[in-house]
Amino acid sequence: MAIKVKHFLFLLPICFNISVLTSQASAAESEATRLLNSRTAEFDKNIIKVSENVYTAVGYGVSPVSMIIGKTGIVIVDTGISVESGQQIREDFRRIVDKPVAAVIYTHGHGDHTLGASAFIDSPDAQVWAREGFGSEQNALGEAGIQIQKRRGAMQAGFQLSKEQRVNNGVAKAYWPDRKADVFSADHNVAPTHFLKGERQKLAIAGVNLELVSATGETYDHLYVWFADERVVFAGDNFYKSWPNLYAIRGTQYRDVRKWANVLDQILQEHPVAVVGGHTRPIIGEDKVNETLTNFRDAIRFLFNKTVEGINKGLTPNQLVDYVTLPEKYQNLDYLRPYYGNPEWAVRAIFDGYLGWFDGNATNLFPLSDNDKAERFAKVAGGVDGLQTLINQAIEDADFQWAAELCD
Repeated sequence: MAIKVKHFLFLLPICFNISVLTSQASAAESEATRLLNSRTAEFDKNIIKVSENVYTAVGYGVSPVSMIIGKTGIVIVDTGISVESGQQIREDFRRIVDKPVAAVIYTHGHGDHTLGASAFIDSPDAQVWAREGFGSEQNALGEAGIQIQKRRGAMQAGFQLSKEQRVNNGVAKAYWPDRKADVFSADHNVAPTHFLKGERQKLAIAGVNLELVSATGETYDHLYVWFADERVVFAGDNFYKSWPNLYAIRGTQYRDVRKWANVLDQILQEHPVAVVGGHTRPIIGEDKVNETLTNFRDAIRFLFNKTVEGINKGLTPNQLVDYVTLPEKYQNLDYLRPYYGNPEWAVRAIFDGYLGWFDGNATNLFPLSDNDKAERFAKVAGGVDGLQTLINQAIEDADFQWAAELCD
């Protein structure tokens, strides 16, 4: 990018979030704010007609909720982050067509796509579909006894910030759920009743013919929905208008970056005329869909292949971050800017996903403790007072990354 915009983990733990974009100079900071402000229209509350029988609600919560109209009922794809927002969407969908919900389909197990489900269940006969292994990411953490991800997730999403401190989250409006720390928990209000168990499965529900397709990407329980009659794909979180969250800083298992790109290729081979992503507004029009998804796929593949190239040269993660630079044609596309994920985080995740924590530098096999290293560094700087002087100067120079590292 002409101006390098970074998500910042700032000096105090309470400010650990990605909803505030900061960079190394006041001019860049203004540019970051401008970019976030320009995204606000993406999250205006609205119901968009995607095709003849597909409507998508955006701006009610943090993720779109879609309705497919059939002869005898409707099918809902993803249900949003809360029952409250789900009820508003259901009421507005009824103004378009007053038919019962025959089925709900979850594209994956994250709570911001599932926790509103009870607002859409009209009867105990309604089917609830998901991919086999639903909730695998959250379940794995729970089984291991890891609980900090809830707190880290709340900080990543900026839930601890005030309204004055947030513009938006890059891929969603600024939102504060009632259960602030539990958005990514495994506590789902409505459990699936039916599962996609193979690679692809045809469904006929309420006069609607659909295909569910296994789509490992952001999660291992991911699927996409293909509505061939109107050539609409519901991609879930494998696509939205931002550099994708190939690694989430709240903490996740390795997300298979190569498979993620392959899923986008598979979606392209369906030849859709519209794609509904897991966040931001749908993309409508065959040429626009093809161009956008092609660039999205190719940018991910470039980053993966270049990272592997650097790994095979023996580069460490820190060196890889400098080595892997996206071509300018991707850097200048707004839907590939790092509003949510970040290419640098993805590079590090790929290295760790394949080779683990050891970077190949023998010095790092048995490093000094953080405390020991800090004490020695302070001596070099002339003691704590010397460090404070350097920190003050770095802040005055708007060299905020250096100031943060000195504070650590």
